[in-house]
Amino acid sequence: MKSLSGIYAALLTAMDDTGGFSPERQRALDAYVLRQGQKGLYVAGSSGESGMLESGELAEVMAVVAEDAKGSDATLIAHVGLPSLRASTMLAKEAEKRGYHALSALPPHSYPFSDGEILAYYRELCRATSLPLIVYEIPARTGRPLPTPLLLEILDLPNVAGLKFSSMDLFKFCTLRRARPDKVFYFGYDEAYGAAAALGTDGGIGTTYNLFGRLYVAIDAALLASDIATAQRLQTISQRFVEILVETGVMPGMKVALRLRGIDAGPSRAPMLLKAADAEKRLAAFLAEPDVAEWLA
Repeated sequence: MKSLSGIYAALLTAMDDTGGFSPERQRALDAYVLRQGQKGLYVAGSSGESGMLESGELAEVMAVVAEDAKGSDATLIAHVGLPSLRASTMLAKEAEKRGYHALSALPPHSYPFSDGEILAYYRELCRATSLPLIVYEIPARTGRPLPTPLLLEILDLPNVAGLKFSSMDLFKFCTLRRARPDKVFYFGYDEAYGAAAALGTDGGIGTTYNLFGRLYVAIDAALLASDIATAQRLQTISQRFVEILVETGVMPGMKVALRLRGIDAGPSRAPMLLKAADAEKRLAAFLAEPDVAEWLA
């Protein structure tokens, strides 16, 4: 499953002006992201506002992206993690039908599910298709970190290919990697990707990769070449961008930044709001800096 290694954009979902999914805007966004030289796209995940879309809408997003990626060499990972196993299974089968290369799923959430219930969820999801599955550890969204023994048990399930790890617990990340070296491990916090890469991650999946995919590919290449100074310089650009997004709201701020690059991905779905009145001004100034602009597609 190491063939799935690499840099993936956690693809945003484009909306129309009323907050509905916009296939037309999605196609423009897909074309922009696909030309940035990344390994592939991670579709309908947290960055795609999946928690606020209905399962039917998520299936439509997957269909549009699959069509847009035809003719490219992009690897497509479909995120199908919903609180309902029934809905997750439906999306998994839809992704397989559309030609996706792998699935991913965060644990069932919205209720305080037990470790046994979470394990059963992944076991059944693995049985739904023949596609490899990437488990998604993101305590900030699910409300709690999964215990290391549970994650190891999940990683041992048939069809489980690896883990997307969105947590700053790098010791836990390394413990899991050492215990299951045959699995693929992605890091999901953009602002610290270089640190995880230095510790041996197999790739990254991130929100800011929609705009700065070339930057993260370059960070990866610098570290592989043992060019620490370059990796640090490039990671600083990432961190400065994330600092602005934290204050504007991550997805709403990303969509403002994309619009400044000529890509209208619409608004984020309510109740997400742009938190800073000066977001456009701040983002425009940042993106115009020569050391930053050179990494934009």
